[in-house]
Amino acid sequence: MAIKVANNQSLTAITALPSAVSGGAITLLETQTASSSATLSFTSNIDDTYDEYVFKFYNIHPATDNVNFTVNFRDGGSSYDATKTSTSFASYQNEAGDTTGVNYEASFDLAQSTGNQPLNAGGGVGGDADQSISGTLHLFNPSSTTFVKHYISNINFSNNSDYTIQSFIAGYCNVTAAIDGVQFSFSSGNIDAGVIKLYGIS
Repeated sequence: MAIKVANNQSLTAITALPSAVSGGAITLLETQTASSSATLSFTSNIDDTYDEYVFKFYNIHPATDNVNFTVNFRDGGSSYDATKTSTSFASYQNEAGDTTGVNYEASFDLAQSTGNQPLNAGGGVGGDADQSISGTLHLFNPSSTTFVKHYISNINFSNNSDYTIQSFIAGYCNVTAAIDGVQFSFSSGNIDAGVIKLYGIS
């Protein structure tokens, strides 16, 4: 439904939504801060409480230059090795402004793989002191024991050749077991610094 503003009032004057409009709640569940960390793992807050979980990345900085920032999922065992199928593309521009484009990034796709899912399609993350990753990862209905578990990632990062790259990854964990853990790491070296926050969406 449309929200009508009467008497030329601004939207800031509205103090409550009309009864026909529902607003979802966003609940901060957990915050982890990297400090030369091999991995950051989220386990205790991923259950059937919410149908959607969102991870937000704030200036994730690698200890090593030209590496992939990755995620993997735990499906009831002790290992982060859920079977995944995914697709990816990226848009990019270099600092000189003379090289731009949008590419399908086949090398970042997974096809029934238990390996880590790279989230930085389009190139390696730069290790310079001012380079990092920021963005989001959405995980949908991880506690379902009927359907596959979809995930979507949208991040921006500075790559090792001084490009800004917007990376889009989407896929699913091809398992019917519940996903009960999510782990982040770089393909080589530690997570030098940065913050990951986990939110539940209702």
